[in-house]
Amino acid sequence: MRRLVEWPEGTVRGTSGGRSYMVSKTCFSGGRAIKLVATELGGTNYISLNVYDLQRGPLLKPCEMPAQKVIAFLADLCAQK
Repeated sequence: MRRLVEWPEGTVRGTSGGRSYMVSKTCFSGGRAIKLVATELGGTNYISLNVYDLQRGPLLKPCEMPAQKVIAFLADLCAQK
């Protein structure tokens, strides 16, 4: 969750799993809800997720993909400068 919170809002290039992506992050409700969408550059991979900061802790809601795919992507996600 920390990596997602620290990721810059807006659209930037990133890498994960040796692949390049355009990654868009949008925050809602004062930062308590985050939407992240990543599209692989030159490929077909696509990542989409929402995270909600609830009183009981963060709730990850992947969009039509396994949670493990999203978690692996976020664990390796790096911003390109």
